[in-house]
Amino acid sequence: MDLILRALSMAFGMGWEILWPLILGFTLSAVVEAVVSRQQMSRLLPDDRPRSIVKALALGAASSSCSYAAVALARSLFRKGADFTAAMAFEMASTNLVLELSIIMAVFLGWQFTVAEFVGAPLMVTFLVLLFRRFLRRKLLDEAKLQADKGIAGRMEGHATMDMSVRGGGSLLSRLTSPEGLTAISHYFVMDWASVWMDIVGGLLIAGALAGWVPPDFWQSLFLVNHPVIARIWGPIVGPLVAVIAFVCSVGNIPLAAVLWNGGISFGGVIAFIFADLIVLPILNIYRKYYGPRMAGFLFVTFYAAMAAAALLVDLLFTALGLMPQQRNALVVEATIAWNYTTWLNILFLALAAYLVWRFVRTGGVPMLRMMNRPEAMQIH
Repeated sequence: MDLILRALSMAFGMGWEILWPLILGFTLSAVVEAVVSRQQMSRLLPDDRPRSIVKALALGAASSSCSYAAVALARSLFRKGADFTAAMAFEMASTNLVLELSIIMAVFLGWQFTVAEFVGAPLMVTFLVLLFRRFLRRKLLDEAKLQADKGIAGRMEGHATMDMSVRGGGSLLSRLTSPEGLTAISHYFVMDWASVWMDIVGGLLIAGALAGWVPPDFWQSLFLVNHPVIARIWGPIVGPLVAVIAFVCSVGNIPLAAVLWNGGISFGGVIAFIFADLIVLPILNIYRKYYGPRMAGFLFVTFYAAMAAAALLVDLLFTALGLMPQQRNALVVEATIAWNYTTWLNILFLALAAYLVWRFVRTGGVPMLRMMNRPEAMQIH
């Protein structure tokens, strides 16, 4: 019982510390989504040339951080004519270049990791494009397209197709503060929370359990702490494998990344672990349903290679530039609530969240929430 309470205490403590950054991140993400239309996305990604890949990164950064929604939307883009490589680049950006992820990383791990994420994600996509150009065969792509066109639904399919972007004349500020704009922001805010709350809670619980139960010696042995040169290479290799079996994705894997960092994994290992939210076991199963088993295996191998290579390169680059964190003091705390800036900010942002939820309910959001996994019911324009 003491061990369980200690794990829960750590999970609650970490959750309390990141509550206001989460609300802020999801609010900013909702604002961006409210002004970015999804109708023309597939037309903007016709091929795998640098221009299209850059657009894919920008569109992904403006989308939801939910891994399942990103996977579903990438499949939808592919079915509507987008290039498969560009769609996968969009998918990677949707979970690695979004605002809420960067804010939570800064709180939990420090600014160096946030910068590393924004440097590493484009590198990862570049490696993926090169791997696809070298190894992706037309026959396999045709098989994947045939399977994708069957329209087998997956988790967050409806949420991925939801489009409430604000159109019309006037300035951007006037559109966002209009009744339609505020409604769109509230709907995206609640839908995004509904998409990832299980991952966030699961990540906090797993992180609390590992922090409270696993002795430091185990982590140091697993991550080869006593062999610094080998550990630098081993970290990006083992990091994604830990993510695959941890089942946690999206922003929910950041608390666990903090535990791994404190436990001794290399800087590049943390980055690779965070990158790997798109190859966790449940999502690999969705790839199998969407594109067939052969393409699912191809995506796992190429994603894994791109993630590990990009993370290792970031590790070497940050070491050369002297940007490597000198201490392993990521935020892993037990439950403590005091009248400090964290508490006041939590109260302020909880009030903002309450307003957005209230507007969501008042504008017909609850029936939509029930339809998040039904794509045919979420075609909103």
